[in-house]
Amino acid sequence: MILNKETAQKTAALLLQINAIKLQPQNPFTWASGWKSPIYCDNRITLSYPMIRNYIRENLAKQIEELYGKPEMIAGVATGAIGMGALVADYLNVPFCYVRPEAKGHGRQNKIEGHLEPNTSVIVVEDLISTGKSSLLAVEALKEADANVKGMLAIFSYGFKTAEENFRNAHVTLNTLSNYEMLLEEAEKSRYINSEEAALLSEWRENPETWG
Repeated sequence: MILNKETAQKTAALLLQINAIKLQPQNPFTWASGWKSPIYCDNRITLSYPMIRNYIRENLAKQIEELYGKPEMIAGVATGAIGMGALVADYLNVPFCYVRPEAKGHGRQNKIEGHLEPNTSVIVVEDLISTGKSSLLAVEALKEADANVKGMLAIFSYGFKTAEENFRNAHVTLNTLSNYEMLLEEAEKSRYINSEEAALLSEWRENPETWG
């Protein structure tokens, strides 16, 4: 869910500006899953741009407080959201931890890095939502550690129907600064894409598994 349309539009414009999001409907990317995709998103690039990372950090933090009040801890999902999650925790002046996709194979074999007390209220920060499976595995790990997960905020979501279903079935609330609709709107308005390309991009989102 988008809380603020103006923030969503500006976030989309900033991500396009620094090529954190690239749109190539005529020359699609191939994801690790094998899907052909006209879009590639790497929000870690925002960390290299102080003005943009601060904008994202502050708006994530403000939306967390608006939705949930001040949390006791922020958890980032490794690896993409470690940097931004730590920045949000710093802005809110609360502890931070991050969740690995799987337990480390040596040392203390941690899956959650950082000190997490049982019953701590946690907001999870993610950089990008596709199907939501990896994000929800992080939530599951936190719950197994007896954390009280209040919800998740992410920078951007593709808005796949399967992601909506996965979050609904897991009873996890997801909010994002921006999403695919806002991105296409900004991309067409700025002439990054034309109307024909916008139509191709809309078709992809409906059937990403078979597109292309």
